[in-house]
Amino acid sequence: MVNVEKLDSMTLREIFKDPSISVLAKDAIRNWDLTVEDFYDWTLEEIAEKKGWKSLKMGFTRLLGAASRGEYYFNLYSEEEVKEDREKETTNIVYIPSDKDGANDKPFIFLIPGGGLVNVWNLTEGWPIAYLFNELGYNVFIITYRVAVEATAVKDMADIARAFEIISSKKELLGVDPTEYITCGFSAGGYIAGLWNTDKGYPAYGVSKPKASILVYPVTSYKIMMAEEWDDEEEKETFLRDSIGVSEEEACNTSFEIPEHVEGFPPTAIFVTDGDDLVDPDNSKRLAKGLENAGIKCRLEVKPGGWHGFSDGIGMCMEGWPNRAIDWIEKLVFTVGQSGN
Repeated sequence: MVNVEKLDSMTLREIFKDPSISVLAKDAIRNWDLTVEDFYDWTLEEIAEKKGWKSLKMGFTRLLGAASRGEYYFNLYSEEEVKEDREKETTNIVYIPSDKDGANDKPFIFLIPGGGLVNVWNLTEGWPIAYLFNELGYNVFIITYRVAVEATAVKDMADIARAFEIISSKKELLGVDPTEYITCGFSAGGYIAGLWNTDKGYPAYGVSKPKASILVYPVTSYKIMMAEEWDDEEEKETFLRDSIGVSEEEACNTSFEIPEHVEGFPPTAIFVTDGDDLVDPDNSKRLAKGLENAGIKCRLEVKPGGWHGFSDGIGMCMEGWPNRAIDWIEKLVFTVGQSGN
């Protein structure tokens, strides 16, 4: 068993040998075999120094704590369902509860890491972020959804809906109310979280509306993406097929174009840096403008400098964003009582 006091001096390979969390080794960065990477045999201290991932110890500490409490890992689909559709294999949710008093009386955070719809970055945008929300008094579910399939984001709506079926079936065991939740998504996970707020998400699956959303350097607009430079039309068509499975016209003129279809959004906090060179910050600004025009409460934070994938923001301009997001949500939703708007 892993001694959490010695985590800094342990490698990823050593940590994942712990039988309580070994099932999650494949999920650290889904669809990427980390066992062949040099950093898989670096200590967490070395990873923090060389790659800047400073909060891995916090993430593993909370992950090991969740595993020690009992049930925490739930496959989304049964063996029979997976046999019929291998795309559904090893999709799951992980439950990481807070040890703070009153956590069960608050909405839980439904966390959607990013990864460009080809990976799921639990290692940096999942487990460590759960720790930070736990410290703020919130229970967390993290979803590892389907990636690298045709119409990925659309199928991820079904994965989220199945996750809520599981949460509902285990609400007494886990001590959560499945109708009381806040979504938080990063990058492509931010797109998934945003799409969940449109008619393709929670309304289509009969799931309750989120109380709020937190989107971190999110993708939101196909109009922005389609205006970018592409090598050729075939590359563009392949991207559209893989991400949402529709034509450019449909991508830009239906609710896949999230900023223009925000009617079902809850209050939303958005965090991005103007130095993001992977996802144009205009994705965040355009969504914020759409929410403003629709009369939906929005908090947009754009910091100078920075980069894409800042995750917890520790040590750079976005440090403390989870605290600022929760402070804003608690004052707006739970004090003012505007969770339905």
